Amino acid sequence: MIRTPLRPLARVLSARERGENPDTIERENRRQRREAVSDAARGRAEIRLLLLGAAFVAGFATIGVRMAALAVSQPIEPQIASSGDAILASRADILDRNGRVLATNLLTHSLYAQPQEMIDPARVARELVVIFPDLDAARLTADFTGSRKFIWIRKKISPVQMQAVHDIGDPGLLFGPREMRLYPNGELAAHVLGGASFGREDVASAEVVGVAGVEKAFDGWLRDPANNGAPLRLTLDLTVQATLEEVLADGMKLMKAKAASAVLMHVGSGEIIAIASLPDFDPNARPVPPTTGEAGDSPLFNRAVQGVYELGSTFKVFAVAQALELGLVTPATMIDTRGPLVWGKYRINDFHDYGARLSVTDVIVQSSNIGAARIAMLIGAERQRAFMDALGFLSPTPVELAEAPGARPLLPPNWSELSTMTIAYGHGLSASPLHLATAYATLANGGHRVTPTLVLGAARPVGEAVISPANSEAMMSMLRQVVTRGTASFAEVPGYAVGGKTGTADKPKPGGGYYDEKVLATFAAVFPAHAPEYVLVLSLDEPVEDSGSVDRRTAGWTAVPVGAELIRRAAPLLGLRPTYAPVAGPGLSLARN
Repeated sequence: MIRTPLRPLARVLSARERGENPDTIERENRRQRREAVSDAARGRAEIRLLLLGAAFVAGFATIGVRMAALAVSQPIEPQIASSGDAILASRADILDRNGRVLATNLLTHSLYAQPQEMIDPARVARELVVIFPDLDAARLTADFTGSRKFIWIRKKISPVQMQAVHDIGDPGLLFGPREMRLYPNGELAAHVLGGASFGREDVASAEVVGVAGVEKAFDGWLRDPANNGAPLRLTLDLTVQATLEEVLADGMKLMKAKAASAVLMHVGSGEIIAIASLPDFDPNARPVPPTTGEAGDSPLFNRAVQGVYELGSTFKVFAVAQALELGLVTPATMIDTRGPLVWGKYRINDFHDYGARLSVTDVIVQSSNIGAARIAMLIGAERQRAFMDALGFLSPTPVELAEAPGARPLLPPNWSELSTMTIAYGHGLSASPLHLATAYATLANGGHRVTPTLVLGAARPVGEAVISPANSEAMMSMLRQVVTRGTASFAEVPGYAVGGKTGTADKPKPGGGYYDEKVLATFAAVFPAHAPEYVLVLSLDEPVEDSGSVDRRTAGWTAVPVGAELIRRAAPLLGLRPTYAPVAGPGLSLARN
């Protein structure tokens, strides 16, 4: 850079010749230079101001666009980045077949304490006991004044309790968000739903996991985010389920039974419309499993699925159905029923003396033990075992409940000829009421094996043929006659043509042998018998009908009337229209379309 001098020599000499002062030239040059510098600085400042203004405009425009986008978007809970696995708190709903809610989620809060932040621990302990009476003030005070830095007080609290804790006003009491499982129908379908509890949890969230029933069986599916919150739809009908539980509870009280169970199933699809076990529980406050006593006495025990029992004379239909299928007998074949039937040191007797001979049909109608045993002798042990296996009696039911795989039938250690005879009339093989309902559905639907299910719309292939449609129809005729002229006469429900079979099994003693006055009374029904659609299996544990001079314990007096009342109330709910035979007589004429 060449710097211009302030006093150029040529101009100085020229000014002297004209008599001017050379200093004036220097001052003028200084002024021009200052003005040039000032003009350059002003230009740079203007450019900077323009750039800064543009930056402010761009920033405010960006903020405005973002605020507008947030205003029109859906609210989303912000997520905090974490190096560990996220706790999935969301859980899908469970619905009945008609879309009514059986299980859902409720947003609530947990309550915990940080004692180091408390102002007055003793006062907090006293006031918490007022809100939660089951807490102990002395124990809380000791915890709050000890060395612990974090204390859970309640995993879930109601809004009213939350407000009451707020009113205590101590900074050491803190709340965490929770999503709890809610069963809005209380005890209804308790054993099917099972219940849920908290798994992994922290102060900000908790994982809801199934502990029993379908909640446990479908735990992974219900928590899978890939399902986008799609509900699990069950085959249960909430209205029919409520009716079944109400009638079953009333029947249990009326017959003074210690427990009861029932299964209502569609014969073709195997869909379980209603299933119950009493006594039951509220899954919103699931009780602690017992550590002593018999498991079957706990309200948590699902007698319809987990309980395996000798089901008595309800098994006689299987011996007859197999003999018909093998061509060994016809419904009219006469069977020797003279008693007692002696096998070694064992004697088989009938409840009544039915005479020397009964037809195969009457063996079922009159419920002859001897007749069923003689028919089983024609079949043989190996073929009987294979037939019972085809009906599903040798393995647990595949129903979608967490408890089902453990309900394995009790089989004889040696399937001898004696076992063959006793199994024919329901002793020597123990199975669940659900096993029995499934087998009756197989006999009723034309002879194809049924797979029981609780999931609506589950793909079920047609089962293998166990008996022919003709023999299925013959069995339904026999079951209908059991109601019209046999041991289940109290099961007649006008308009619904009920068919069924009674079973009264003496309860086994723990040390061997059987009780004299303790029975399990079972009624297995099919309706309508001429076009079967539904199977009902109902059992009462130790029932007594004592309205007369003599106590009655047989299923015909105890389980059958309860089953009839259930069919009378449930059939219309299932969409079944009553049908009546036309009546003609003097002054009446039959009209036909």
